[in-house]
Amino acid sequence: MCSVGGPPGMWLRTTGLHHRGCTGLVGYITMYFKKQVRRCLLSSAYTDPAVWEQRPRDAQDLGQLASLMDRTYERKFPVSSLVIARFIDNLSSKEEVDQAQYYLYKFRHSPNCWYLRDWTIHSWIRRCLKYGARDKALYSLKNKVQFGMFPDDFSFNLLIDSFIKDEDFKGACSVVEEVMLQESFERISTQILSLYALSKYLATKPELSWQEERSLGASLMLDGLKHENSVGFSARLLGLALIGKVELSRGIHAVFHEMPLIWTSGYLGRALAVMDAVCDFRDVKLSEEVLNHVEEILKDLSVNADGQNVTDTPREEDDELETQKLPEYINRFKELKERLVSQDRIDSRSLESLVSALTQQTLEACEDADIAEYQQTVSVWEAERQQLIQRERETKEKNQKSV
Repeated sequence: MCSVGGPPGMWLRTTGLHHRGCTGLVGYITMYFKKQVRRCLLSSAYTDPAVWEQRPRDAQDLGQLASLMDRTYERKFPVSSLVIARFIDNLSSKEEVDQAQYYLYKFRHSPNCWYLRDWTIHSWIRRCLKYGARDKALYSLKNKVQFGMFPDDFSFNLLIDSFIKDEDFKGACSVVEEVMLQESFERISTQILSLYALSKYLATKPELSWQEERSLGASLMLDGLKHENSVGFSARLLGLALIGKVELSRGIHAVFHEMPLIWTSGYLGRALAVMDAVCDFRDVKLSEEVLNHVEEILKDLSVNADGQNVTDTPREEDDELETQKLPEYINRFKELKERLVSQDRIDSRSLESLVSALTQQTLEACEDADIAEYQQTVSVWEAERQQLIQRERETKEKNQKSV
């Protein structure tokens, strides 16, 4: 029977598919759920640039601005944050975006580098997305020494969402890495988008370098700490296990170097502590897929230890002590897994499925608050910009009088 609930055929008639049979129904259901998955991402209202574009326009000639900045730098004077902001705001093509990257670099290496405005960074990301130069936005984020880009949460969301919608999950995870490095997992929407990107990328079974394992592990752990549910604990477990793998294979210094991670040894032990904690939570389960992944990590570490397949990186005493705990960790993992099974604390769904379900439940609900806060932020930015314009005007008038 093809009907779904209610009197036979009623659902088919209401959808106009009663004449198509089961084939039409299957096609409709497939199309419906594809739309639902698509809606897991940010809505058009969230990504709509209308609020940003409605600001009072300060139209400028890019050629004149570029010439002004060139002359200013030649004279060894700093370019003001207002000038570089005007340049970014007036970009109107991909070619101009390419040119702007040079001036952002120059500004970063000038005495005024500390005054790159938040709204300029936001405008830069929006221009890159608008003109098909997303790679430029990501490059400037990854190269902080050269560009000094530290976006706000809303800007991060727009960029992550753009990669996800194009199914470039590796690119999305590159942005998530920057969120992690800035420790910016405060906004719920950012947490959800990041977990979505991470779970989708890991579902592709990528071959990861140890640096990527460390980055993904840290992102999963720090994001997972924000959620007291099955997704949060599963993400924490996998994140800590990935970091623990790096710790045992390369040492604790490789773990915390340039990372927002503690330098105390024992990340695998912390992963097992997550499993232990879940046994005491009534409504929390761990993803079976994640547990299998952790088991594979422990097996790989055991094989490497037995075969002396270790890195040439110098190891300290704490690292050696941690390596000696590996058999204990493996036995403890087996005990905890048996306990989880006996208490029905294992969810058969993958991390990807768990995150997708959480995304559908959560993301839409937090959009309105984000949009309202963004509108307020834009108003604050605009007030600050107008103050700078007024200050610039007063300075020019003062200089003219002195002449």
